[in-house]
Amino acid sequence: MRNLDKGRDELLHELRNAYESGASIRKLVASTGRSYGSIHSMLLESGTTLRGRGGPNHTSRQRQSTRA
Repeated sequence: MRNLDKGRDELLHELRNAYESGASIRKLVASTGRSYGSIHSMLLESGTTLRGRGGPNHTSRQRQSTRA
């Protein structure tokens, strides 16, 4: 059974390294053939801090004054 754990530990390490190097969860899904949910769970299990969702970040935009 320990042999299976070693393989899983190695996979967790590889997934974490790839994700922290910039790979997206979807890219990891495509490269491993595992589901999005399983990759997400494994990243959390490995202690990875997940990035926020992509898309525009409207919180950094300064508000324009409506005064004329």
